[in-house]
Amino acid sequence: MSYQVLARKWRPKSFATLVGQEHVVRALTHALDQNRLHHAYLFTGTRGVGKTTLARIMAKALNCEAGVSSTPCGVCSACTAIDSGRFVDYIELDAASNRGVDDMTQLLERATYAPTIGRYKVYVIDEVHQLSGHAFNAMLKTLEEPPEHVKFILATTDPQKIPVTVLSRCLQFNLKQMPLTHIVDHLSRVLEAEGVAFEPAALRHLAKGAAGSMRDALSLLDQAIAHGAGKVEDEGVRAMLGTVGDEHLFALLDGLVAQDVQAMLEVAKLMDARSLSFDGGLQELATLFHRIALIQFAPEALLDETERNRLEHYAQALDAEYLQLAYQIAIHGRDELSLAPDDYSGFVMTLLRLHAFRPERAGMAKSATNATAKPRAAAAPVRAAAPAANRPPIAVPPAPTLAAAPAPAPAAPAAAPVDEDWHALVARLPLTGMAKQLAQHCELSERTESAINLRLSPVHKHLLGKPQQDKLQSELQVFYGRPLRLEIDVAEVASETPAERSRNQQRERQERAIASIEQDPFVRDVVDLFDASIDESTIKPV
Repeated sequence: MSYQVLARKWRPKSFATLVGQEHVVRALTHALDQNRLHHAYLFTGTRGVGKTTLARIMAKALNCEAGVSSTPCGVCSACTAIDSGRFVDYIELDAASNRGVDDMTQLLERATYAPTIGRYKVYVIDEVHQLSGHAFNAMLKTLEEPPEHVKFILATTDPQKIPVTVLSRCLQFNLKQMPLTHIVDHLSRVLEAEGVAFEPAALRHLAKGAAGSMRDALSLLDQAIAHGAGKVEDEGVRAMLGTVGDEHLFALLDGLVAQDVQAMLEVAKLMDARSLSFDGGLQELATLFHRIALIQFAPEALLDETERNRLEHYAQALDAEYLQLAYQIAIHGRDELSLAPDDYSGFVMTLLRLHAFRPERAGMAKSATNATAKPRAAAAPVRAAAPAANRPPIAVPPAPTLAAAPAPAPAAPAAAPVDEDWHALVARLPLTGMAKQLAQHCELSERTESAINLRLSPVHKHLLGKPQQDKLQSELQVFYGRPLRLEIDVAEVASETPAERSRNQQRERQERAIASIEQDPFVRDVVDLFDASIDESTIKPV
């Protein structure tokens, strides 16, 4: 017997085995069990989500010799004939090749005759949106009041192209794309039943490549089995699909966090050597930035505990504003790959852009400059005093005898005055990420020798996580040089927070810049001469 592809072999034959369309299955099973049957159904959805499969299951449920029910027997002559595609009262029509008014007229003329052997005549019109306008008009009357023995099932991937006069005559069901977890679970069951060895990580790559289509996933699984000589392994699947593995993505993130541009370039070289897709790499990188941002603002949105634990470190290390910028850089870099000299150059320039716009780089460069400047300043007196060794000694009168002064104690970290401005203190603390956001949105309510009390507006209570509180408390203890207890109350703030002051200062600078442009004599002359207007959104303060 010839080999049957997995997509056909494992096509569901009952509502119970259909995967991922529970909302549609519930409505159809209730309608069948209660005998509340409509005469026309419209199934919409992308490719490979079960439109034709649902139509066949519906045909079996309507014509099963055991009676109309949501659980056709699957063994009677009607059920087996429908499964094999030879049931005379089940007619599948491809609207792409039978789209004219003559084809539709011929179909409707045959619909008036009673079924040959079944209980109902079931007409399935696939890709119905490709019918011509005259064909749609020809079927309107029959679609509204068909004979009692006729059921129409229409399927389409583009319901916007179907006239509303047809939509209003049908019960419409929108089939959703398959969730990744559903695809992985189904592929696992198929491989176990087929007796094929597999690695779970490989199935996730196949599910991502299928992009919500179960048929595509099974087709890719067939290809993966052939590629792996009877095995489905992670490395083989990634090589087959040309996808970027997690190790490459997290190596890029590690280099970005550590500001190690050389490590990021090494990953790009490795991807180029393995002919991996740079377009897919930027797509996966943007997805990672999206998941990390979710952890920062809505960690409960990530249901996978393993993924959440793995990304928590990056959520703490990367600033929230920078993550938004990094996401934009990744997706724009992907769009610009076609404009780059080659994909490798475009990918590398995107990585350099991610590195160049890290906000911490300016602070690190300043620290490095100060660190190199101090040794030079200290070395200057030594070079100036060196020639004095060759000079004759100078007699110095003896100094009066004094009590020996105590040796100066090692310099301790300077404690900030109790009344120090909270805004200035926040600016001096080396905070990043969510901890920095938390400090900037708080106001100082009380400070004692052993504790600091802050107040946070309820609007920003999502920033009140334990990791960022611990980080802020640690930096405050380092700054003051003594143990301190940090307490944060959620209440309306009574004064201006550092974040609000920064926004107000930026707004004032913007207003001054706009006023300066509007009052410029040359600009005013141009506006009067050409009856023009100034686009304030293009004015940036310098």
